[in-house]
Amino acid sequence: MKKNEKGFTLIEMMIVMLIISVLLMITIPNVAKHNSNINNKGCEAYVKMVQAQVQAYEMEKNKIPTLAELQSDGYLNNVKGCPNGQEVAIDSQGNVTAAAKEE
Repeated sequence: MKKNEKGFTLIEMMIVMLIISVLLMITIPNVAKHNSNINNKGCEAYVKMVQAQVQAYEMEKNKIPTLAELQSDGYLNNVKGCPNGQEVAIDSQGNVTAAAKEE
């Protein structure tokens, strides 16, 4: 029998698995936290984009549109709301806001 075989012992493999597990436990909560932050930033950007389309519509048609009018006249391709689940609304003054969906 050779006593000088190259390879990893069980203890070495367990230590590597422990290190990988600790790294995963540290990174997974941070990724989830950043996902929420990314969705909120996406919502802010979506609201600004809809606001710009409302202003363009208002300049062309001389009235404040609804979301359905923006979509039917080609100003918005798809009115689906924010990535974080909030709904976009246009008030009577033409201001666009995002609020939690009503159930």
